[in-house]
Amino acid sequence: MARKTRKTNGRDSIGRRLGVKRYDGQIVKAGTIIVRQRGTKIHAGEAVGTGRDHTLFALADGIVTFTKEGRIVNITPVVDAAV
Repeated sequence: MARKTRKTNGRDSIGRRLGVKRYDGQIVKAGTIIVRQRGTKIHAGEAVGTGRDHTLFALADGIVTFTKEGRIVNITPVVDAAV
């Protein structure tokens, strides 16, 4: 597939909308996208999956937590008191 860069296509290309989508402390449901990235700058931890394009997503409901280094993202399960 031929792709052009902004430099060679004669006009300004749109951004790819990469970055962190859900931050530390936010509650997420399974399947929620947490980080969109190129390469693995941030790695998947517990209850986090990695997509073909290195997108990180939640495998379970819970709270997003990043490590102190900010390089690994985990999902801490939420214990439902109503059960």
